[in-house]
Amino acid sequence: MLVLGPVLALPAVGAASASAAPMSAPASVSAPAPMSAPASVSAPAPMSAPASVAAPASITTSAQLPRPTGPHPVGRSTLHLVDRDRPDPWVPSAGPRQLMLSMYYPARPGTGGPTAPYMTTEEARHLLELRAPDVTVPPEVISGVRTWAHADARPARGRFPLVVLSPGFTFPRATLTGLAEDLASRGYAVALVDHPYENAGTTLPDGQTLPCAICDEFSAIGGDAVAESRARDVSFVLDRLTGRHPAWRYARVIDAKRIGMAGHSIGGNSAAATMAGDARVRAGVNMDGTFFSKVPEGGLDGRPFLMFGAEARQGDDSWHRTWADLDGWKRWMTVAGTDHGSFTDVPLLADLVGIPDTAQVPYERSLALTRAYVAAFFDQHLKGKPQPLLDGPSPDNPEVSVRLP
Repeated sequence: MLVLGPVLALPAVGAASASAAPMSAPASVSAPAPMSAPASVSAPAPMSAPASVAAPASITTSAQLPRPTGPHPVGRSTLHLVDRDRPDPWVPSAGPRQLMLSMYYPARPGTGGPTAPYMTTEEARHLLELRAPDVTVPPEVISGVRTWAHADARPARGRFPLVVLSPGFTFPRATLTGLAEDLASRGYAVALVDHPYENAGTTLPDGQTLPCAICDEFSAIGGDAVAESRARDVSFVLDRLTGRHPAWRYARVIDAKRIGMAGHSIGGNSAAATMAGDARVRAGVNMDGTFFSKVPEGGLDGRPFLMFGAEARQGDDSWHRTWADLDGWKRWMTVAGTDHGSFTDVPLLADLVGIPDTAQVPYERSLALTRAYVAAFFDQHLKGKPQPLLDGPSPDNPEVSVRLP
């Protein structure tokens, strides 16, 4: 349940420790005008509001994400990775490709610092400027959302499957925090990846926030190019998390033989694109994303894949094509009363700035369903625990329709 309470004055929050020298983007890179995606693009519904939406006299509310449902406390670390063998695909003059990650993991009780910030104030400012330019609510309303993960808590004993999460186009990685914390509480290490220049803003360890350089160029670039670029991002992340000299100090908790990936919107397509080129990813989930980058006609070498989205996907030709090409365990699930943003924290953020939710299913319920089905999928395919929830309709979840092979 969404918990509301008074807000304290919040300072701007910076990113955590760096693992490489930060870059300076060229001065010519600036935040673009808000994007209007064509109907065929599965970009999230804009957080737009009429000009009459005004800022409150003061910041009066703060929200907390719904409590994670698993038995473990949750820790979070922040990583800055630099791929020195690859120039940034969108701003080559900026130098090597840089990535920011939030690592969530099962933690030992009573360890770690305060709960980790939801996002930086500058990331929130960029998000509002891009997706809700007529809203004058202070960015601290967004950055001040309270989480459950404790910064740099000591990890629980044992080794855990790794799930990589990739967010939707234009949205920062924080918008999948509700799902990431829940997976970690259930016994997963989670790498939540920001893909710079593809979202509203990414704050680097030096405090610089990179703008969205391609948000108004999606149609010209093509969703397939974005998905394939993200696949390269994720393969590099796996190299740095599971290689001989891992970038994360707690990498010992990762079981490199049990890796899955899920994503929202273009991030969901990126899960399939990553699987097509990287055999280390054993299972994937697309949450309401168009398949711009096609699954190979021969499938994904029998690896399991879940298509989980809104009812509108019933008319998406890319889903029908992909369904036919998938050659392993597969499910096509749609959730009545949801829209494109329902599988993320976006409805909560929209509510905080006074934008009505367009979906019939409230945020708490859509997040609960997303958590339940995504976790069940990975429990079955990464942990080897059969999940009857995936076998057909559930009387407890009448919103969810299930298509079997």
